Amino acid sequence: MTSASAWSVALLGMDGQMVEVEAAIGGGLPRTIMVGLPDTALYEARDRCRAAVAGVGLSWPSQLVTINLTPAALPKAGSHFDIAIVSAVLAASNVVPRDLLPTTAMFGELGLDGRTRVARGVLPAVLAARERGFHRVIVAAQQVREAHLVEGLTIWGVRDLADLVEVLNGRPVMLDPDPDPEPDAAPRTMPGGDLADVAGQPTARWALEVAAAGGHHLYLHGPPGVGKTMLAERLPGILPDLTPDQALEVSAIHSLAGIDLSAGLVSRPPYSDPHHNVSMAGLVGGGPRMAKPGAISLAHRGVLFLDEAPEFGPRLIEALRTPLERGAVTIGRADRHTTFPARFQLVLAANPCPCGRAGTPGLVCECPPMAVRRYRDRLSGPILDRIDLQVSMAPVRKAYLRHAATGDSSAQVGARVRQARERQRARLRDTPWSINAEVPGAHLRSALPLPEGIDLLDAALVRGQISSRGADKCLRIAWTLADLAGRDRPGRDDVRTALMLRRGDWAGAA
Repeated sequence: MTSASAWSVALLGMDGQMVEVEAAIGGGLPRTIMVGLPDTALYEARDRCRAAVAGVGLSWPSQLVTINLTPAALPKAGSHFDIAIVSAVLAASNVVPRDLLPTTAMFGELGLDGRTRVARGVLPAVLAARERGFHRVIVAAQQVREAHLVEGLTIWGVRDLADLVEVLNGRPVMLDPDPDPEPDAAPRTMPGGDLADVAGQPTARWALEVAAAGGHHLYLHGPPGVGKTMLAERLPGILPDLTPDQALEVSAIHSLAGIDLSAGLVSRPPYSDPHHNVSMAGLVGGGPRMAKPGAISLAHRGVLFLDEAPEFGPRLIEALRTPLERGAVTIGRADRHTTFPARFQLVLAANPCPCGRAGTPGLVCECPPMAVRRYRDRLSGPILDRIDLQVSMAPVRKAYLRHAATGDSSAQVGARVRQARERQRARLRDTPWSINAEVPGAHLRSALPLPEGIDLLDAALVRGQISSRGADKCLRIAWTLADLAGRDRPGRDDVRTALMLRRGDWAGAA
């Protein structure tokens, strides 16, 4: 009996674990056995790999072939083990040498004709291989550019099994990443549009700037057509670029979701706006075996926008509680738990009632009182308590619209946001946090100077107008207001304004 082994990566959310693919030949009737807890797609690799080997003129062993995936107790999912399986079998058959196999990780699917196919999760898989000391990685030729996003490794791209044999024989065809990817290859990071397109609504525009500066969650409510969606879509455009570490983290999530990264790292804050009929797995992530990130993880370091938020099912809305607090979501299965990052800015938009006219001067609501109450109760108190800023928007009248001055552009507002975030970064430079929204309440109250006007928060707590969580959020908002104004410490007016923004009764920003 002869044997050989190759290496691939099992993805468990954002984490990758190296898997040794062992192939032993001989000792029984001709057949192929695979052990090591493979899922359906991986178990079918036996037939897929045998056909691929025949498709390039090579021979699959005519003896018993046993393929073992180690560690055996780890469930393994996906078709990206194909290249490693074929490499181990060919090495055990003495078709290719084994010299490169111990230090080379392989990641890619095979077609029946021997051509390589793309596999989702290449970026986190290559990161995992580098962290575990591997020096070379073999991927499908179509994903060479994505694999090159990880520095410090030799990346070999193979178009088919013939290229793979050449690589393992020490004669690789080096495929450089395409320097000029197709324009439509870039993943969607944000919608278009400029903040100057929004006519009127100075209060809501100002609240959007405050939310962007401090990373705060925002709730916009008002009748249809007042600009709630327009404002939400323009929030990513005023956010600063992602840092290199953030860009790599966000790009790894997109790679796990199967989004093309041939245009390079995601450098701008992403934007995710799922429809209200999205499933639980589509929102928070999941899947039968190899869990995929959901919309909240695709919005990591960016914006998650839930338009017509009361139309989302109660279970979907309540599922946001833990991610809003922890910045991550854990998906539990019987045999394992998968964690995805989910530190996003949540923007909710809602009408006042099903018909959208309740409480609006000049409009007559046709909804029964109980229908209005049920509609508003769909956003529970615990969820609204996790929202920093609440803004009520009114229609812009025609007479005002004709004479309304155009507001600042996204570039102008974005410049102010970047300056405010620089102040936060400097203040928090010796901490794990970089923006006000991330700072825990204990640090706000003990390590930072308390603002003037803290008695306003104490009075609101005594009257039951805000919760303890709400008081912490008011402190964070007050610091953001001070950062936007260029002050070193929030004043009494900042606390008062933060309290009004928190309670949703602010009506004075011009």
